Amino acid sequence: MFSSQREFTAYGPSYWAMIVLFVVGAAILVWLGRRQTESQARRLGRVLAMLTAAIYGATLVHFSIPPTIADSVPLRLTDLATVAAACALWSRAQWAYALTYYWGLVLSTQALISPVLTGPDFPHYQFLAFWAIHLLVVWAAIYLTWGRRMRPRWRSYRFTVLVTVVWAAATFTFNSIAGTNYGFLNRKPATATLLDVLGPWPVYLVTATMLILVVWALMTWPWERARRRTEEGPLPS
Repeated sequence: MFSSQREFTAYGPSYWAMIVLFVVGAAILVWLGRRQTESQARRLGRVLAMLTAAIYGATLVHFSIPPTIADSVPLRLTDLATVAAACALWSRAQWAYALTYYWGLVLSTQALISPVLTGPDFPHYQFLAFWAIHLLVVWAAIYLTWGRRMRPRWRSYRFTVLVTVVWAAATFTFNSIAGTNYGFLNRKPATATLLDVLGPWPVYLVTATMLILVVWALMTWPWERARRRTEEGPLPS
């Protein structure tokens, strides 16, 4: 039923349809988030969390039948970001929100800008799973930040940097031993991505790391500045 004879082409009609869906979905979630009661927000968050977890679980099972060392180990940052997004939507825990905010808005959005997707086009299940997972993670970050007004702190920044460094070290080591390339830490992907403008391996790892640290800091500073102004209150006249 879900099959397609067409191969997915980046920036083709199906790609732009997903971008339109992303924009419309994000706008609706922000609109809803700002008008919900707390109980309504909790229900919607848990529905989105269960949807995210169900799609991720189905995708994980699919790539594990038959299991292969190159595809079945959940070491992609997308795996962690999807789990974090589901946890954040369900519980509103600050640690889960922090990972969703930084990973979703910076790293998961790379899939929207330069999708690393080879294979059949819409409506094949691989196409649907790829876009569903990435859209839901980014939507979760947008909904919780601009809809429900959760905010990152500097400790959120430090926590996310620490978790990312631990993930990168563990995944790089696994790749080196197993000959895999989870997270594109050991070589660039076969398809064109934004990594192509950051230099060859291993230069792009250093370049990307420095760029991410700066961008994440810039994503934290305005919220912290606004928080401090609110806590200090208006200046005496």
